[in-house]
Amino acid sequence: MIPGVQADFSADNGWTFLVKAVLILVFLLVSVLIAIWFERKVVGRMQVRPGPNVHGPFGLLQSLADAMKLLLKEDMNVTAADRIVYLLAPMISVFCSLLVFAVVPFGPEVRLPFTDWSTPAQLTDFPVAVLYVLACASVGVYGIVLGGWSSGSTYPLLGSVRSTAQVISYELAMGLSLVSVFILAGSMSTSTIVEQQTSRWFFLPLLPAFVVYVISMIGETNRLPFDLPEAEGELVSGYMTEYSSMKFAWFFLAEYINMLNVSAVAVTLFLGGWRAPWPLSAINDGMLNTGWWPVLWFLAKVWLLMFVFVWVRGTLLRLRYDQFMVFGWKVLIPVALGWVVLLSIVQYTRIGAGIDQGTLVTVLVIVGVVLVALITFWPEKAKPEEPAGPETFDAFADGYPVPPLPGQVLPPSPRRRPVTVDATSATSDDSREETR
Repeated sequence: MIPGVQADFSADNGWTFLVKAVLILVFLLVSVLIAIWFERKVVGRMQVRPGPNVHGPFGLLQSLADAMKLLLKEDMNVTAADRIVYLLAPMISVFCSLLVFAVVPFGPEVRLPFTDWSTPAQLTDFPVAVLYVLACASVGVYGIVLGGWSSGSTYPLLGSVRSTAQVISYELAMGLSLVSVFILAGSMSTSTIVEQQTSRWFFLPLLPAFVVYVISMIGETNRLPFDLPEAEGELVSGYMTEYSSMKFAWFFLAEYINMLNVSAVAVTLFLGGWRAPWPLSAINDGMLNTGWWPVLWFLAKVWLLMFVFVWVRGTLLRLRYDQFMVFGWKVLIPVALGWVVLLSIVQYTRIGAGIDQGTLVTVLVIVGVVLVALITFWPEKAKPEEPAGPETFDAFADGYPVPPLPGQVLPPSPRRRPVTVDATSATSDDSREETR
């Protein structure tokens, strides 16, 4: 039994860990194929079109066909690229994305069929498991940065620089939202955090932190409306522009696995983990929270959050980069930091004064509602009056042509032909006007 960890891995040996690791790997690869089909199908329904419906029943084999296409395509290598780093970058992204599920609990202790042997439905756990998840996510961005830099091209480099700024910004907000869970649970072990949610799920008392985490996880995985590192309309394909065949597929695979990772972390820390939702959890004294049922509840919650990813993609438009950074630094991080400070004060007061959990939840919900109301209805600062006429804008002032901003106009082109009016026709038009 590991100190500070709820799950008991004392009966596991090397073969047990190996089998669990292989099962997790197979689960992630199959889930990516299903996620690609699922996303196309849901977006197709949102856009009033069928989506994949040719290859296999309901188009289920479309993802497999796409994988085979990438596998059999010609593998191109850029001449100007740093070859070692160019090949290593997608491997870093995939490897780091595969590590997160090692500490995610799929369920409690389960008994294998036809045997008396039982084991936790989790590969491993330790007292700082959530910090391990954040570390894997942080190292994974090196694959994107190195992939864009090593390609020896401008657009991939711009995409990788954008990704660096994006991950730093949104990982700060994500980390601060997770601190709230640590304060309330008193542990960073994933199995212990799930155990602490026996009576209530943490998304209820920690609703502001949960909202910040959901927004941050979309930005962390480079998904619409935050897919600035690979903005097709601006950077061709961002950091993946110079990649083809299986090297491109590795980046693609890492993106979808990261979607599953952040969804599983949200389920574990905020949505009760593998526990059945109320009132199903009260049936027969929690019978649905034992055996293999918890694995079903865990997967259902993960795919519910995957639907949120697709729903947001089919609904919202891509933000401008300045809007994206302002939202991260001026909204998400201050809200998450303020919530951590408030929760720390309330938790310290509750422990010192002996306030029960129900009162704590009520106070936190009321304060959260007040904060959201203040942020929503706070009067905006009066904007200075704009000049009456549009400002003449010199697009070549700094030696590089840039388009004008709203309220600016370009000076008249010197190559434009002046408009001349024929004097005879003008006189005849005037005479006609006089006779009328």
